[in-house]
Amino acid sequence: MIAYIKGKIAYKHNEYIIVETNGIGYKIFTSLSSVQAMGPVGDEVKMYTYLYVREDIMSLYGFCTQEELSMFELLISVSGVGPKAAVSLLSSITPSKFSLAVITDDAKTLTKAQGVGSKMAQRIILELKDKIKKEQLVATEKLKEESVPADGENTRIPEAISALMVLGYTPIEASRAVSAVYSDDMDLESIIKNALKGLAR
Repeated sequence: MIAYIKGKIAYKHNEYIIVETNGIGYKIFTSLSSVQAMGPVGDEVKMYTYLYVREDIMSLYGFCTQEELSMFELLISVSGVGPKAAVSLLSSITPSKFSLAVITDDAKTLTKAQGVGSKMAQRIILELKDKIKKEQLVATEKLKEESVPADGENTRIPEAISALMVLGYTPIEASRAVSAVYSDDMDLESIIKNALKGLAR
């Protein structure tokens, strides 16, 4: 199992890139959002990968973030959803918005992706809703345990994280965004505003 590949970008295309490392070029199929997030040819990149193997095919898929990879793995676990449809969804929607669409039965948002029809969207929602809810519940409880303030400490960090989660961001995304902007002199509103600016980039 190849967990990730780190090397120089030798070639970029809307559907795949070639990463050169130790004299070997790896063709990695990826999402448009990952392609847009990485630098130009010649820059170094780290791709979190999944080796897709079937009787007549072996392809390497990779993404710039672990959140995208997790979403890809969830999608291909759905009956009838192949890697191409999964990548199409990743190219049209962020992992946090995808999770929100599934939890709220928003099939219309899912069908905006090329190759994803109404039946496939409904199947994705049916098979993944409980899984995503369970993952978010576990992550939320973990964050609560890690961020319980001691006596006298402020509660701005867990409150800011909770506010971002209400807006549809995953616990991991919310936690990272808040940690990136937090300082002791910021009030709750400032933390949330600055975290949202970071997430919008």
